[in-house]
Amino acid sequence: MQPTREQRLWMYRQMVTSRHLEERIETLYMEGKTPVFNMAKGPIPGEMHLSNGQEPCAAGVCAHLTADDVVTATHRPHHIAVAKGVDLDAMVAEIFGKATGLAGGRGGHMHLFDERVNFSCSGIIGEGLGPAVGAALSRKMQGKPGVAVAFLGEGAANQGAFHEALNLAAVWQLPVVFVIEDNAWGISVAKQASTAVPRNDRRAAAYGMPGHHVADNDVEGVFAAAGEAIARAREGQGPSLIEIETARLAGHFMGDGEDYRPEGEKDGLKARDPIPRYRAALLEAGLLDEAGDASLVAEARERVEAAIRFAQDSEFLPPEAALDTVFV
Repeated sequence: MQPTREQRLWMYRQMVTSRHLEERIETLYMEGKTPVFNMAKGPIPGEMHLSNGQEPCAAGVCAHLTADDVVTATHRPHHIAVAKGVDLDAMVAEIFGKATGLAGGRGGHMHLFDERVNFSCSGIIGEGLGPAVGAALSRKMQGKPGVAVAFLGEGAANQGAFHEALNLAAVWQLPVVFVIEDNAWGISVAKQASTAVPRNDRRAAAYGMPGHHVADNDVEGVFAAAGEAIARAREGQGPSLIEIETARLAGHFMGDGEDYRPEGEKDGLKARDPIPRYRAALLEAGLLDEAGDASLVAEARERVEAAIRFAQDSEFLPPEAALDTVFV
């Protein structure tokens, strides 16, 4: 399956938008947290997990999705939220903990929910697998449109929930796609030190579903694999599993010293940064020129800056709102 020019430019735009958002969050997050790092300080307190380098996973999959389709994401969710069409103003306000956020500032960056486009994420490893299977089951039982896509990291493929979810999805032949973002590191544990099989897509055969492997963080490879899997789900042929070789260009979280990485690994990953690579491919194919690229990048950056201004100008919830939405 080959993407059209419009789909290629759409994927590139999502990747650029997500990257600029995360670069700006990285700068803003560190305000007030130096010279001694304290994650409780600054305008964005708490943990922060950036997805720089993993943008192809989101763009290539979400190019096939609509608002009717359900996506569950991980604790590293920004690139997926951007590509799924989550309200950017409300998303950034939520990251800042403001009242105008998706959850009124109560959830923060690992708990983004936008029912308008059926998006959710969680800080619990593998938590989104069950809800995605449930969403697919509800659509099948009710005859409603839409498929479900569960994003997870390669470490989550060793959770019991992974195997339970794949088993039920296969037994019930549900319209769900499992997408493993294999960035090679489960926090600080290398994949080969925790996982008995070198490729998780091979686990799909144990549950009677197709397994797809996408190498080299290739957005068009993701697009092709996701297109096949999502079309299969829409046609009532059941679930599929995709594993994407991607890259975590930052640490597990902001403030991670990353001393567990082999020397030179990050330099090698940055040399294979998927965004400049895709830009170069589009330019070489004549699908984009320098002026068009400059315009697209400027528009993406301004959209992000507008969302940041919206978040910064928004108010926090008053203290008495702490008990709103709580029942005893």
